[in-house]
Amino acid sequence: MSTPRTPYDDWRRLDPRTVLVTALVVAGVVAGAALPAALGLSRWLGLPGAAFAVAGAGLLIVAVAAGADRVRWHRTRYRIGEEHVDLHTGLLLVKRRSLARSRIRTVDLTANLLLRLLGLVTVRIGTGEQGGESTLELDPVTRAEGERLRLLLLERAAATPPGVHRDGELATLDPRWIRYAPVSFVAPMLGGAAIGAVMQISDWLGAQGEVIAWAGDRFQETPLLWVIVILVAAALAAGTIGALGLWIEMWWNYRLEREPGGTLRVRRGLFTSRSISVEEARLRGVDLVEPLGVRLFGAARLDAITTGLAQDHEAKNADHNTVLPAVPRSLADSVAADVLREAVTPTGAALTRHPRAARGRRLRWSLAAALAPVLLLTLLGVLLTPVLLWIALGLAAVSLPLAVALALDAYRGLGHAISGRYLVTRSGTLRRSTAALERAGVIGWTVKQSYFQRRAGLLTVTATTAAGGGAYTAYDTDAAEGLAFAAEAVPGLLEPFLERADGAADERSRHKTDGP
Repeated sequence: MSTPRTPYDDWRRLDPRTVLVTALVVAGVVAGAALPAALGLSRWLGLPGAAFAVAGAGLLIVAVAAGADRVRWHRTRYRIGEEHVDLHTGLLLVKRRSLARSRIRTVDLTANLLLRLLGLVTVRIGTGEQGGESTLELDPVTRAEGERLRLLLLERAAATPPGVHRDGELATLDPRWIRYAPVSFVAPMLGGAAIGAVMQISDWLGAQGEVIAWAGDRFQETPLLWVIVILVAAALAAGTIGALGLWIEMWWNYRLEREPGGTLRVRRGLFTSRSISVEEARLRGVDLVEPLGVRLFGAARLDAITTGLAQDHEAKNADHNTVLPAVPRSLADSVAADVLREAVTPTGAALTRHPRAARGRRLRWSLAAALAPVLLLTLLGVLLTPVLLWIALGLAAVSLPLAVALALDAYRGLGHAISGRYLVTRSGTLRRSTAALERAGVIGWTVKQSYFQRRAGLLTVTATTAAGGGAYTAYDTDAAEGLAFAAEAVPGLLEPFLERADGAADERSRHKTDGP
């Protein structure tokens, strides 16, 4: 008697339009390279002959790529079983991979503009462990199939987490958030990249000398200082435009919602749509991140601290842990409370300030970092040319006050607290982070005390966890306060070591009192 088949037994194929997608993508790449290739060959073949040769080679490349993808489609099968997800692929070297459904933590859907026009998506199924073997990729399937897989593989019979909460929409895009894009560190980076791209392309075309000469002619009568100011302003303008475009591409159509069954879902993207799911059962807290430029405008972004998010290279580049872009700080705190199902967000808790000795440490570090290049330029100026002395003087006039300001800001940013179910740590100046970590998610403590910290009565305590970055630190706390914070945050975890340390101290004190 045969065993009845279940709906999980059927093997399925990817969407056959994958061949069309590959052909169109390769054709676009070939078209982009066709013009410079034709111009280069025209020296030997003439323009008509070069165009004919490039067209023939392009058609051959597209045909080979489409044929190879047709073979991949024909040899690829996947199946959602009752206990495993199976994927078989390969022609000569057949690969059979399987993921246990109980270990699946993420099912993310991504679609570039071409896939969206065809109604297709790429599905990434992951366990959140290190390495490529922890992820299966189905590229592509229909959007309906992708949604079916996401709901099927992420459904859990877990009880609703405790605390106040609301289901459905938690946050949606406000176009006014775009004003924070130009003040991020992305803008100057993109500006520098734009200048580098111009120089690189001009070098490829053999016109770099002409470009430099043209720029020199424009500024021939301009003082050097104004030349620097104009170039920096142009780079920042280009970076600002790039940052605005990148923000629109990444965050347009943004929506954060809580689905039935306890899953947080982030959807975003203009040309490339992304759908990222985070199980609340794996959520261990949130991290309120305030880069310096964004913080000066009273804004912050929100990252999830969770176990089981994909850790491979592609996932890291996709900002998988960011659930809210840079928004006004009050809104970020409100969304953090909704995400954590708390009436009041722990990221807004009053923090214990750290001793003044911590301020002195930051001032010394910052001034040392600022003085090192000044001293080097001064030494070179004495040995080589007095011009370097003036450069060192200018650098000192700018860098030393800036170093002091950053050090004081870093000190003001230090703090720690316990807020209900969460321990909270805050640190940083260029990138200030306020992390609220669930106390139940702490698996250990690391206590460090250097010689100089010991003399100043300070120590650093780090909560280790399997979630997020793996470690969340309270830097340079008062020695007694830091140990009490760790002991209170996770009772029973640190006490045996504290009792042992106290016993050893008492024993040393007794020996000193009794004498030999």
